[in-house]
Amino acid sequence: MDSIEKLSSAITMVEEARSVPLSASCVVHRAELLEILDEARNMLPHDFAKAQNLLASRDAIVEEGRQSAEQLVAMAREEVARMVEQTSIVQAARDESQRILDETRAMAERERQEVENYIDSRLATLEVILNKTMDAVSRGRERLAGADDKDVLSQLAHD
Repeated sequence: MDSIEKLSSAITMVEEARSVPLSASCVVHRAELLEILDEARNMLPHDFAKAQNLLASRDAIVEEGRQSAEQLVAMAREEVARMVEQTSIVQAARDESQRILDETRAMAERERQEVENYIDSRLATLEVILNKTMDAVSRGRERLAGADDKDVLSQLAHD
């Protein structure tokens, strides 16, 4: 406890002391109160010395705080400058990546269109071949359906 706390304790003791009836006086335990006040008196020079040391070092503390604040402000300015530079770099990178994506999408669309055209032409060719094959199959089936058994056997013998 420091001297302030001791004095506060003495005040609390007086405030909570039993009052003397019909009087503004109170009853306190003399030895306890004297002990608390004596401890406070003994602590006061030490507390005053600490306070004087604090007052003496106040200017050094204020100067140190000022220097620290100046350093923080300088660091903050450097950080802001770095962040602004990074922001412009990041924006340029975003623009470049968007340009590359747009070019890639356009190229992919052109290639997709070319592939679809190639597949369509191949399917059209296959369709023509299949139609001719279907016609040949149909003619062959018609021949078979129109020929009697002898013609089929004689045609097989020829082949």
